[in-house]
Formats: sequence, structure tokens, C-alpha cells
Amino acid sequence: MGLTKEQLMLEYVRCMKDTPYALRTYLQTYDNTVSKYVPLELFPDQISLLKDYEDFEENIALKYRQAGVSTVTAAWVSKKLVFAKKERPEKILIIANKLDTSMEMANKIRAFVEQWPAWVGTGFSSDKNSQRHYKLTNGCEVKAVATSRDALRGYTPTVLVFDEAAFIEADGDFWAACMASLSTGGKVIVVSTPNGYDAIYYEIYNQANKGMNNFKISEMFWWKDPRYSKDLFLVPTDDMVDYLLHKEERDHSGNVSFADSDSYERDYEKIKEYFSKGYKPCSSWYEKMVKKLKYDKRKINQELNCEFLGSGDNVFDSKQLEYIKDSTIQEASTKLMGNSLWMWKEPIQGHKYIMGVDVSRGDSEDFSSIQIIDFDEREQVLEYVGKIPPDALAEIAYKWGLMYSAFCVVDITGGMGITTVRKMQELGYKNLYIDGVDSMNIWAVNKTSVDKIPGINFNNKRVQIVAAFEEYVRHKFKIRSVRLYNEMNTFVYINGRPDHQRGQHDDLIMGISMAIYVGESSFQKLEKVTEKTKMMIESWTVANNNSVAKEVYFNPQLPNTNIRNEQFTKDFSGPSKNDYIEYGWLFGKR
Repeated sequence: MGLTKEQLMLEYVRCMKDTPYALRTYLQTYDNTVSKYVPLELFPDQISLLKDYEDFEENIALKYRQAGVSTVTAAWVSKKLVFAKKERPEKILIIANKLDTSMEMANKIRAFVEQWPAWVGTGFSSDKNSQRHYKLTNGCEVKAVATSRDALRGYTPTVLVFDEAAFIEADGDFWAACMASLSTGGKVIVVSTPNGYDAIYYEIYNQANKGMNNFKISEMFWWKDPRYSKDLFLVPTDDMVDYLLHKEERDHSGNVSFADSDSYERDYEKIKEYFSKGYKPCSSWYEKMVKKLKYDKRKINQELNCEFLGSGDNVFDSKQLEYIKDSTIQEASTKLMGNSLWMWKEPIQGHKYIMGVDVSRGDSEDFSSIQIIDFDEREQVLEYVGKIPPDALAEIAYKWGLMYSAFCVVDITGGMGITTVRKMQELGYKNLYIDGVDSMNIWAVNKTSVDKIPGINFNNKRVQIVAAFEEYVRHKFKIRSVRLYNEMNTFVYINGRPDHQRGQHDDLIMGISMAIYVGESSFQKLEKVTEKTKMMIESWTVANNNSVAKEVYFNPQLPNTNIRNEQFTKDFSGPSKNDYIEYGWLFGKR
């Protein structure tokens, strides 16, 4: 530009004050549709994003695929670099799950730096000039790294950029170390499409929504992008994928078109009102992208709809989780043991109960849990979670299992559960599941059941056990606990294996999954035996003996604890909730 010194000064000031103007005026991007470089056009959401970068120290951008957020972020960083003063150089650190991803962002920044005019007076230094780490003549630096404990060693950034943060495989300790590196001042920018309830991106976003941190959320939605929403229309449907799959058969009279309005000037508040009435957005671009994603709802939620729920490799479907949140979760009627034990229903005579016990050491990151379900009503009735030694867990399981006359399955994977189950045997608990013993004769005393250690090796049957729980959830099993619901949100497939996300837990899922799995294999077969026995007895002619009739009432639908015959009489006199409240000090209640 042939500008005078005064004009250059005015241009310099304008660029410093008006970032969108500076980027649009001096930077270009490559447009594949026309196979050439074109000026960097900015639409309203991108301009708002740039303003947030300028005004806030901590930023998180929620984006869809092809939103251009990485490009705009790289352009903003390039301006910050070339206009920095030598006495206050910028040090940019880009972190991604893979080095290639972070280097791609670094290369975008480099390409934009090269486009700024000569009058800016900044170029590349020969001291360090690689793809991973390069310097500028004004002392600024850009460094690209993959996620690791050593990523920040020897480098204190002024701007920390997390690219595709939802896919970074790290825990809270790594994030804490990153934030500590900015303790003396600086900005942090977190950019990503959702990937389920990951340990970094989702946690930051969720806490920002609740006002628990200082991050400014910049939400980007495809239906506000003029490039993709020129022929925007809204459809009254619960399932846009299903609508597109059967588009030819649908009645389109209820659709609302916005194709005639300027995509830069639309009334998006009006569009949101339609959303509240059950409408969903669509366009020719959106339909094309859905086809490219092969109508995969998980990928569509992740890549296009900016939804966390159901966007990762979640074991449980998003609609199932929504149903649980809205319809089945209840506040516990009773909370004991320092809020560790929650009870929703007291035992009902004649109902079959099963208890799953997941055991941890009591001093690690994992928790021990107890889950009791009412097998007749298909619902959760009691839950305990806490960090206690395996033998102490046995005492709690013994007493609450006795109260419900529950058939009990203990996870003996890794040996911790063996301590628990042996302690329960020592206390006299008889209703213990023994893996490999014929469940149709599970209460018969035989040599096999005596010699084998009761319990189940969860890891050996992990997929089948979790599958049993997932099937029950699909058939409206009643989840009552919000603690269990939260674990289900972060329970995903990792290399094809159902497991919790890093930094999350699955202890409650383990307990209830075992209970359901064993209940299916044991109680249902027991019902068949009971029915056959009943038919056989009815075919006999038996003389009535009044002297025997009053002795013991035995219900084969209830596991026999061999503890007190009274608990099986019609005058149910077993331990009650009040007993445990009154004598709670005996088993750990504070």
C-alpha cells in the first residue's frame, strides 16, 4: 500500500482497535469451491467470537464442523503476534491430543503472519524456525505440542490454545498444570466440537454455564452461518435424521421457510421461539452433511448439532438418558451414613431383591458401592457409595442385604471382593451368588457351592454384564439415583470396551449391572422351577396335617437367608429401616 507516514499511523491505530477490519482487509483464506485465495470474510458469530477473545481472558468456543473457528482463531493470534511490542512479546502455546493437530494450527498462524503487509515490520527469526516451534523478529514465539505432562516444561505462554479440546486424553491434573502456567497473566482459548462428557472440554463448558468458573462461552451454530443456511427451513419433528430418511413420505405443510430472508440479518430470536415449540433446523447443506455422516446420530450430534448428550461413544442412548433425567430420578426418602447411603423404598414382603456389591481398596481413586434393586418392580431401591475397607463394606452389605432378604453378588475381580465376601460368610450371610453353579439349584447345599468362592469376576464378563443393564435401561428400568445417572453420562466405549471416561467413575454402574445380570440368570430360572414344583404338588393328594402347617411359611420366590424363620412368616418381623436408624452406630452410621 502506497501510504504516507500519517496514513500508515492511522491504519496502524485502526487495525489495533478494529480486529475484524484488520483481518478482513489484510488476510486471505483458500476457498476450495473456487480453487483460489479469497479475502477472509467474517459472519456475525465469528465477529462476536473475536470480540470475546479481545474482552475476556478465558474463552471456550462451542462449534460445529466447518465453522471456521480454528481459522479465525489462527488469524486473531497472527494479528496479536505481528503487532506485539518487543518489550512485551507474545508466547503462543498450542495443545492438541495429537502433535499433527497442534502443528496444523501453528501452520495456519504462520501462513497468516506471512500475509501481513511489510509496514507492520515483523518477520520470522532465523534463530528458531521449525513447524513445531518458530520465533518472530519482535521476540514472539509459537510452539505446538501434543498432550503430555512435559508439554509446559520450560515454556510460559501468554496465550494458551487448546485445539479440539474435547478429544484431549488427559485428566484434571494436566488441566490444573496448564492453568497454573498462566498464573502470572495471559489468555486461554479452548476450541472444539463436542465429544460426549469428556474430562476437560465438557467440564469447563458445564461449569461455565453454572457460573463456577470465569470462562466466556462463545456458541456457534450452523443455522446462523450464512454459508450454510441460505435456504434455512424449520421442521416440526423430534428426530431430524428420521425426517430426512423418510423425506419423500413426509407432509411438509408444517415446515417454516426462511429462505427469502437475508441470512446475515435474520431474526434469530424468532427462530429460537420455533425451537421451543419442537421445530428443528434444516437446509440443503445440513442434509448433505447428514448424508456424508451416513445418518449416524452420534456423529451428527457431535459434528453438526453441538450437542454433548449422545455425541460421544456413549453406551447409553441420549434419549434414554433424557427420559431418566425427566421421568425416573427421585430424591431419596432416607439418607444415612453421612449421605453415602440413599434409600427410596423399604422392603416389601414377597418381592425379590438382589444386591450388587462393587469393591475397591478404600484408599484409591475408586469407590465401593452397593446397589439393591426390586426385581419384581424393576427399580432401584437402595444405593451406597463410599471409600471404606473391604471388610467394613461387608458389614454394611450384610445388614442391608439382611433387611431386604437380598440375593447378593460380589465382584471378586482383583481379589478385593474376596475379603468382602468371606467376611459376609463369616457373619452368616447365605444368599451369595456363586459363578458357575447351576442357578436353578442355587440354594441347594452341595460340594461345588461350598468349595467355590462366591462372587463373579466382572472383567471376564464385562460386556455381557453391561449389556444386561443397557437392555434394562431401554426397557424403562427405573433409575432413581442422580449419582448413578451422572456416571451413565460419562460411560463410553473405549476401544470397543464399555468403560468410564478418564477422570470419571463407574462404581455405581458396576454394582447395578451385576445385580441385573445375575437377577436375569438366577431369578427367572428360579421362577420356572417354582412353577414346575407348584404344578407337581397340585397333582399330588396330600393329607392335611394341622400340626405342621403353623411351623414355617416358606416362599420360594424369596431367597432363604437361613437367619430367622420369622422373617418368612406372614407376620413380617425382620429388621426395618427404623432399626437401622436407631442402631446405626453398630454399622458405621455417624
